[in-house]
Amino acid sequence: MSDDTKLVSMANQIGTFFMPQRQPDPAAAIANHLRKFWDPRMRAAIVAHLDKGGAGLDTAVREAVQRLKEADAHR
Repeated sequence: MSDDTKLVSMANQIGTFFMPQRQPDPAAAIANHLRKFWDPRMRAAIVAHLDKGGAGLDTAVREAVQRLKEADAHR
């Protein structure tokens, strides 16, 4: 299993956790979790994976990673 595959799996598990919680914006909750609990290198790697096409990322997780990328671009 590649590092990208592991990160995608982990990110999708987080998404699976937040989806049934009826958050008004699940992608925001997922992005917030990734920002708080993932090491900056992990966040950079999942953003790089998204930049390569984001294979395997669930829809809400893809949106969350896109938001992380945009937030980092504004820093």
